[in-house]
Amino acid sequence: MAGAYKRSKFLAEQVALEYARGGLPVVVVNPTAPVGDRDIKPTPTGRIIVDFLLGRTPAYVDTGLNLVDVRDVALGHLLAAERGRPGERYILGARNMTLREILEELGRLGGRPAPKVQIPYAVAWTYAAVGTAWARVTSKEPRASLEAVRMSRKKMFVRTDKAERELGFQPGPVEEALRRAIEWFRENHYC
Repeated sequence: MAGAYKRSKFLAEQVALEYARGGLPVVVVNPTAPVGDRDIKPTPTGRIIVDFLLGRTPAYVDTGLNLVDVRDVALGHLLAAERGRPGERYILGARNMTLREILEELGRLGGRPAPKVQIPYAVAWTYAAVGTAWARVTSKEPRASLEAVRMSRKKMFVRTDKAERELGFQPGPVEEALRRAIEWFRENHYC
C-alpha cells in the first residue's frame, strides 16, 4: 500500500471485516476514483481535472484508473445497505481508463489540447521527490506527491461484476460525470 491514507483505509476495512466475522452486519464498499460536480477540496481525481484545465499538465505517465460517477458511488452505497451480504466487499467503479485516455476526454470536453508527451516513471519520481523536498521548505503541497507517483506504477484497473450481480449496481458513463465536474470547477472559479 502506497501512503498512509491507503494503508489507513485498508486497516480500517480489516477491523470492519473482523466485526462482520463476529456477527455485526457490516458490508464494505470500495469506490474507485469518483468524479463529478461539487468536489470542493478537490479530491486527487478532481485535482487532475483542475490541473488539466489550468494547463498544468504538460505530460503524463503510463498509468490508469477506474473512474466512476460520484452519483453512482452514492447509489452503490444505498444498494450495498439494502442488498449487500454482511462480511462482503463490493467494488464500485465504472470505466478503466489510462491517464492518456482521461486527459484526451478532458480535452474533448474542456476544449483544451491533451498532452502528447509521456514521461518515464523515473522522471516523474525525480520531479515528485524534488517537489516533496521543496514542499517541506515552503509548507505548500507538492504538485505531484511521491505517494501519487508510486501508485502510478500500476494501472488501478478493476472489475465490478460482483457489485453488478449482487447489488444491481449499474454505473453510467463517466463522460457525463467529467462534463459536470468541468462545468462545476469553472463555475466555481477553480480554473
